[in-house]
Amino acid sequence: MELEVTTADLYMGLAFDRIRDVADRLGDVQVNKRPPGPETNTVAQLITHCCGVSEFWLGHVGLGRPTVRDRDSEFTAIATVAALHGLIDAARHQVSVDLRAFDAGRTTTDHLIWRETLEGGDTSDAALVIHVLEELFQHLGHMELTVDALLSTR
Repeated sequence: MELEVTTADLYMGLAFDRIRDVADRLGDVQVNKRPPGPETNTVAQLITHCCGVSEFWLGHVGLGRPTVRDRDSEFTAIATVAALHGLIDAARHQVSVDLRAFDAGRTTTDHLIWRETLEGGDTSDAALVIHVLEELFQHLGHMELTVDALLSTR
């Protein structure tokens, strides 16, 4: 992989740490509340989605692991903060394992069709990792906006 694994792992960890902090700030009730507006998502749903994103793109697309992901159900998830911590911890651990597999050259070429959707058609392992980072931080921004909307309407 062209992207240094320790740097990628550091930033993945940073994203997951900040995502956990958002859940902690809201608590069990608010983490499952939708902010005002059409088709908004709860923080619990966004966290569930982020964990699904990392598993799908790194594990399935990058490493060829079978997937049982149900993307639609990510956006109907309801969870306690403790359950979200468990989900985040499991995803964070798996990301570290997957990045080491990327570094060891164990990525697959069986799923290049998915990689063609990446920026500029870049099919490198690094592009795949950057895509996951982009998704995590993008949705972290959505979570932060959700917190602002929910806490300002109390």
